[in-house]
Order: sequence, then structure tokens, then C-alpha cells
Amino acid sequence: MTNLYELVVAFKKRYPKTVTWHRLKKHCGVILKHLNPGEEVIYAFAAQKNDNPLDFFSTCVIALTNKRILIGQKRVLFGYSLSAITPDMYNDMSVYRGIIWGKITIDTIKEVVVLTNIDTKGLPEIETNISEFMMREKKKYASEN
Repeated sequence: MTNLYELVVAFKKRYPKTVTWHRLKKHCGVILKHLNPGEEVIYAFAAQKNDNPLDFFSTCVIALTNKRILIGQKRVLFGYSLSAITPDMYNDMSVYRGIIWGKITIDTIKEVVVLTNIDTKGLPEIETNISEFMMREKKKYASEN
């Protein structure tokens, strides 16, 4: 299995303007706790999970696995939060490029997930990885039904 933390650090090195804090290993731990048997991480990055580009304190790790998207966030004092987006719940995604940072919005049937303060150079890579995965998986769901 690919090391999740190494994928996130590699993303940060490629796109250093992405705003994240130094608790990335703990955020990765949240995701690793919830991987199902046979589930492997194929792509990962870090961002802020909020809709306010001036809020820099909501760092999370986003992992694209061979089955779903996982968003893990370890709280500072206690607890954590985990969101999972399966291909059947995925509607669409939008990308916004600002002057300094970019934003990815993932629309699902139940909620809208907003990931902000991402280095603008990293937006095409994130969009490509998520879109390719979702298109491939949606075809599987369509052929099964």
C-alpha cells in the first residue's frame, strides 16, 4: 500500500503555496483508520475544508482510494471528523482559480464539500485525478444497474 503521508508531502513539495498546518500526519492517521479491506490510496493532497479563503485553521487530508474519496481531519484537542464520498453519491465538481489560491467544490447528493487555499498550479492535477476516477467508477455503477 502506498504511504498516504508520503503522497501528501509530495503534493506539498510540488505545490508549496497550498496552505496547510503541520498536523498532516495526524490527519492521515484518521483516514488510515477507516480504510476498508482491499482499499488502497491512489492519490492524496491537503487543503482547507471550508468556504472562507481567509480561514487557515481547517486543514484536512483528502485521499482518493480505489473505492471512494475520504476527507480526514484530526481535531486539535480531541476527536476527529471523516467524510466519505462514494461514486454513487458524487454529482459534480467545480474548480475556481483566484489570484493566489484556488478552490475545489465537490457536489454530492447530500452535501457540498469546499476545499480552499490550494496552490493554483495544483488545481488541474486534482481535477484530473478526481474526474478520471469518478468517470471510471460511474461507468461501473451504470453497467451493474
